[in-house]
Amino acid sequence: MIHVRLLLLPILAALTIASSPLNYVLDASASSVSAKVAFFGLASKTAQFPNMAGSVRIAPEQPDKAFIAVTLDARKLTAPDEVTLKRLRGEKFFWVEKYPTIQFFGDRLTMIDARRAKVQGKLTARGVTREETLDVTFDTAPLTAPKGKAITLSGEMQIDRRDYGMTAYRLIVGRKVTIRMNARLVPGG
Repeated sequence: MIHVRLLLLPILAALTIASSPLNYVLDASASSVSAKVAFFGLASKTAQFPNMAGSVRIAPEQPDKAFIAVTLDARKLTAPDEVTLKRLRGEKFFWVEKYPTIQFFGDRLTMIDARRAKVQGKLTARGVTREETLDVTFDTAPLTAPKGKAITLSGEMQIDRRDYGMTAYRLIVGRKVTIRMNARLVPGG
């Protein structure tokens, strides 16, 4: 009986490790977020959000209970030219003096296959919060990722800027905005 228990201990330990939640923090130096919108219907403009923080918690046995939090510093956004930058930071778009951050809190992870998923959650920009979905692809299957290993993900969502009170320049700037995220997640948190 003692011999059987000794043989089961490593198996039980592995199961405990495998089922414990995986916690990650966003490595901002190796991550990026951009927002791209049509401009005059012929070209596009892309803003970058270089200053960010975030964390991810995934329980392998309950992936639908995952939690993803990302905060962007809207005051640090960059744009391809000074005129666009000034407009984006101003009252008609992000109004960074009044709303300095943009946040996404994902609280439902639906795995499509071992590496692709949909994250449903709430996006807050310019004081408006709406339900949005982030389509993500992981470089490693997150539910079987070894504990202590960094993983990366790429994600994309499309929003309507008007839903967030950004209604200026309707004839010049498109209403659909494509948000892209490339993130390196390191164990921690």
